[in-house]
Amino acid sequence: MELLEGNMAGAQKPENQSTLRQRIAERAKQSPQLAFTSLAHLIDVYWLHEAFARTRKDGAVGVDGQTAEEYISDDLQSKLIDLLNRAKSGTYRAPPVRRVHIPKGTGAETRPIGIPTIEDKVLQRAVVMVLETVYEQDFLDCSYGFRPGRSAHQALAALWQQTMDMGGGWIVEVDIRKFFDTLDHARLRELLQLRIRDGVLLRLIGKWLNAGVLEEGIWTVSETGTPQGGVISPLLANVYLHYVLDVWFECTVKPRLRGKAFLVRYADDFVMGFSREQDARAVLQVLPKRFGKYGLALHPDKTRLVPFHRPAVHGARAGTPRIPQPGTFELLGFTHFWGRSRRGFWTVRRKTAQGRLSRALRKIAQWCRLHRHLPLPEQHYTLVQKMRGHYAYYGLVDNGYSLRLFLAGVQRIWKKWLARRRRRGRYFSWEYFRHLTQRFPLLWVPVLSRVPGT
Repeated sequence: MELLEGNMAGAQKPENQSTLRQRIAERAKQSPQLAFTSLAHLIDVYWLHEAFARTRKDGAVGVDGQTAEEYISDDLQSKLIDLLNRAKSGTYRAPPVRRVHIPKGTGAETRPIGIPTIEDKVLQRAVVMVLETVYEQDFLDCSYGFRPGRSAHQALAALWQQTMDMGGGWIVEVDIRKFFDTLDHARLRELLQLRIRDGVLLRLIGKWLNAGVLEEGIWTVSETGTPQGGVISPLLANVYLHYVLDVWFECTVKPRLRGKAFLVRYADDFVMGFSREQDARAVLQVLPKRFGKYGLALHPDKTRLVPFHRPAVHGARAGTPRIPQPGTFELLGFTHFWGRSRRGFWTVRRKTAQGRLSRALRKIAQWCRLHRHLPLPEQHYTLVQKMRGHYAYYGLVDNGYSLRLFLAGVQRIWKKWLARRRRRGRYFSWEYFRHLTQRFPLLWVPVLSRVPGT
């Protein structure tokens, strides 16, 4: 242990680490088949400091109940050195993640979220920073989720552009059943070792996969799954689907198709577009076998083929085969459909998915019910922050109608719960509420995202 601490005193400075990281990235790009056996040396105390800086400080606490403020209250430097020593020597023990459930969609179904401890978050972030150095050279352009410099809005822009270039075509909308719960550990290790054979990193990943979850005081361990909410889980998911889906689609599927095709994936959410119906049906038929080979299953009710041709082609010539009317599909919280632009041309448009809109309003209603007795300025401040968050994601310039529905819903909910805190709430009229919102306006002029097609 003392030897490791001595090494920390002479650890490489951040600028040297940056140079080394760039060199490894270049080597990974030049040698896509190379398996790296020595990467853990990148992680030193400077690296952990950067990992801590990138770690969210206001998140929920793990099984130890320790907050970020409590973690740094004593001596952050000493704690990071101790964490590094345990990680490098193999004595680090990954604690189980605390599992909570959040609503999923409009029904009673929930999504399990795993919450690691603050120390676990820091170490996972450090490992993610190392692995990204290699895998960012491998990941394909069709992948957008949880990658540096990439976002959901970029995925939406790519989907719009490719759909418009193809004139619509056929969309295969896919839903992987409980992906994060069924990801096979043995298969994941096999895929990781195609590129990573560093014993320290693989041992740490193995400990996190086997740490299990703690829910209502009961500890369970499974040979499948990686908890959503964990810092390293999105990267492991990207690695898994990179080989299972992205590379397979690009290198095996596309060369065999007769028409054009594209894939847009954000973590485990993805759609595929095809210019020919025959190609789309062929891929849809083999998809369950492909995913089943890696221990994954597709949701039979949510995986479907959607005709999505540009409406202008209908009835173009007498005697031509009838093309089905274009349908709609969902991706990343938006419903995608054909509609007229302001100039009257057909274009792919987006609106907030009904399930997402309903869920957002339910959360607003729950907050207003629980906090209706707060002073008005405090309620107003929080509601505006919630609306800013909603507009920041859903504020595409062709989504104005859904945004107006959201605003009207928030106003209706706020009025309802403000009225209920009065003894004679039935006299809390809309005229009085409109007068109130002149002092506490919920609406401002947002900067809407300029995504192509708007």
